[in-house]
Amino acid sequence: MTALSGQKTVTTAGSAETLGTEIINGPVMVKALSSNSGAVTIGNDGANDITISNGLLLAAGDIVVFDFVGHLASLYVDAESDGDGVSWLMLNV
Repeated sequence: MTALSGQKTVTTAGSAETLGTEIINGPVMVKALSSNSGAVTIGNDGANDITISNGLLLAAGDIVVFDFVGHLASLYVDAESDGDGVSWLMLNV
């Protein structure tokens, strides 16, 4: 069964990681963890990477909704601080 929600933390700040491995054929809500000590960024720069300077910057508690995400691996997460991250929730279940 495909996961309907999850969390992703960045092990090493400055090294983007994929949001996940699940196939999500629909909308996804992503929320920066309230425990984050710095900003996180999410997106894809077209070269399957993301940095704090070229992604969608989220402060702790900020939310973004992606209308359609085919695969969580198409989104990358990076952070200013080790261990910061996001939670995600598949919408339209």
